[in-house]
Amino acid sequence: MRTPFDILAEYERRSLQHAVVLPAQEAAPDQWRGVGYRVGQRRLASNFAEVVEIVALPPMTPVPGAQPWLLGIGNLRGNLFPVVDLKQFLEGERTVLHEGQRVLVMRQAGGDVALTIDELYGQRSFLHSQRTEPGSLAEGRYANFIDSAFHSDEHDWGVFSLSLLARTPEFRQAAG
Repeated sequence: MRTPFDILAEYERRSLQHAVVLPAQEAAPDQWRGVGYRVGQRRLASNFAEVVEIVALPPMTPVPGAQPWLLGIGNLRGNLFPVVDLKQFLEGERTVLHEGQRVLVMRQAGGDVALTIDELYGQRSFLHSQRTEPGSLAEGRYANFIDSAFHSDEHDWGVFSLSLLARTPEFRQAAG
């Protein structure tokens, strides 16, 4: 007499005989992939490995005495993290917050940090043949975080290193 387990095992065996094996979808070796976004007038992209998630701007509680670019402490699914105005940190000019505002959540030692951005472009893929010099994208404080760029769709995209940002002493010391 066959047990229910034997019957299920037989179903699985028969279904696997007809399974279609899809080719592995790996990024081309000459391709760079990341998340595209805009801060001020600059189009930037950060490696997927550096972005934990992209979410709507969470409700925030202000932090008295903090740097002006620290907007407050946000709460996402019970996790507390600082929310930083990236444009104000880099350019000294506050981001105009709007309904539907998105933030990039990045990981750093000690916990996640949310960064405001002006506009989200989503996934971006670039071929190494599209690599170009960062030029004006890496002027001012951006020079500390952008060392390469890509040219695509009539625009230059600076590769912005979130891991370098997370290690910057000034960024880590948001207390006023």
